[in-house]
Amino acid sequence: MVEPVFDLVYIWAGIIAFGVIMYVLMDGFDLGLGVLFPFAPNEEARDLMMNSIAPVWDGNETWLVLGGAGLLAAFPLVYAVFLPALYIGVFLLVAGLIFRGVAFEFRFKAKTSRYLWNWSFTIGSTVAAFAQGVVVGAYIEGFETHNMQYVGGAMDWLTPFTVLTGVGIVIGYALLGATWLILKSEGYIQDWAYKIAPWLLLGVLGVFAAISVWTPMIDPFVADRWFGGVSLIWLMPVLAMLCAYRIFSSIRQRRNGTPFVATMGMFVFTYLGLLASKFPYVVPPNYTLWDASSAHESQLFLLIGLLFVIPFVLGYTAFTYWVFRGKLKAGEGYH
Repeated sequence: MVEPVFDLVYIWAGIIAFGVIMYVLMDGFDLGLGVLFPFAPNEEARDLMMNSIAPVWDGNETWLVLGGAGLLAAFPLVYAVFLPALYIGVFLLVAGLIFRGVAFEFRFKAKTSRYLWNWSFTIGSTVAAFAQGVVVGAYIEGFETHNMQYVGGAMDWLTPFTVLTGVGIVIGYALLGATWLILKSEGYIQDWAYKIAPWLLLGVLGVFAAISVWTPMIDPFVADRWFGGVSLIWLMPVLAMLCAYRIFSSIRQRRNGTPFVATMGMFVFTYLGLLASKFPYVVPPNYTLWDASSAHESQLFLLIGLLFVIPFVLGYTAFTYWVFRGKLKAGEGYH
């Protein structure tokens, strides 16, 4: 048997990691607007919030499809363990996204029932965001496996720790939504976004601190990775905190785009810190990327296709955001 000339596992791990963070950043702010929906100043503000994401919200979810399909193809063991372990959580995630999508379209056409679709949009967005946070928390805690099969219970994913991570993602997405609104709005709507963003950031930092203290207690591997010696991994939380400071300072200075960019930076560095904490385990605490990977030939065949797909997705995403750039005024929008 001829050994592969190069290891595709690293490439595929990078592709999946890239797809996940792109989904978090792209879809996070429109889920965040849904979380903030009931607290908006009035119906005009809610119209503007929805119009600000109308051209891009469905395209943002392309990254979820790309990451999920790539994960199934390149690391099938992840699916074999994650789906039985997180079936209810993943169902809630998908149901929330579907519910939100239906509410998004029907709200603009409804008259007397608009308030129902407002709540549908909020509930769908919040449930989807919370479910994503729960999945992250379950990944941090690890899975009970035997012979590469999940042997835990159907509700093992629901613990105090995963509830905390779920709440953290909801608040984090709300912060992304608020800073997106700062970027896209003006007048009293932008003033409202400026007002709530610092409080949301404090909530995110509080949850971040709690998770940072709690995680080493439930995973000795993470504790050793962080405290076993001098490590560059500490750069990740330092850079995340610098981004948090930049969010505060740019809001004080009433910058338009900087709060949103800095919030994305905080998400990116937190995400990189999580990946560095767990590497190389993709199904913790037992299975590494190499244990979970598919055959080299399968990964190579699929990689050739992705070499065309990813640039295309990046291209039309960039083009869409460029076309719909700039401020959105009340009473005007995509719909």
